[in-house]
Amino acid sequence: MTMAADTADFRPEPRPMSTKMDWGHALRSLQRLLNDKEDTRQVFEIMRALNGSSTAKGYQRLLTTAEGGRIAYEREEFARKLMDDAWLDSLPEGSVGAAYRQFIRSENLSAEGLAMVSRDGIENVDEQHPYAWFGRRTRDVHDIWHILSGYHRDGLGEACLVAFSFAQTGGLGWALIALGAASRARKDKSQPYVKAIWQGYQRGKAAKWLLGEDYDRLLAEPLEVARKRLGITPATIYDSIPAEVRDEAVPVAA
Repeated sequence: MTMAADTADFRPEPRPMSTKMDWGHALRSLQRLLNDKEDTRQVFEIMRALNGSSTAKGYQRLLTTAEGGRIAYEREEFARKLMDDAWLDSLPEGSVGAAYRQFIRSENLSAEGLAMVSRDGIENVDEQHPYAWFGRRTRDVHDIWHILSGYHRDGLGEACLVAFSFAQTGGLGWALIALGAASRARKDKSQPYVKAIWQGYQRGKAAKWLLGEDYDRLLAEPLEVARKRLGITPATIYDSIPAEVRDEAVPVAA
């Protein structure tokens, strides 16, 4: 075989998405997050450090679901869909999407805003790779999970939702944030904060796997019907804690 043929046949090995965990970086980011719950970037730093393996497994799991092959093939960037005001306005009253619409507008949030935070100083967020796409999909449905779970954006609500998200995704980044929040909450015995976070994990474990859902269809579904179909039980412990104290003992935001 000639040198020319060797050169023509050469193809560089593709660089794989990293699934290596960096606990040191994750722990430093957790400390920053617990010190400043508005520093949302640290959430994504923790996810980048610890969730690579679970993201890869989640993508592979998606392919085994009834519609996962189609969803993965279309590879829709869901943040763009969620930024379409006309589409959001078309979703019927009482639906998951209508509740999401009211939520983001009342809180002055946007899917693109969350995406921008996720890109801040972090490489590969927008990489054209199936695992990177699945990571973006997980990011983009976060606020929809707020609606489905019934957890608000206060510190306790976010802590409960990250515990819920750990049960759903298996991502150790979610687990680390939930444990960090619970360790802080243990110092305040006035309310069942830790029990609420633990119930968040239990609810996520009991529910159907949400990352396998067709979200275009889900957002048009009546909210209570969707919760029942997905096996999402009421957040009884969280709901029992007065709203005005849900931020006091659990300094976490996302």
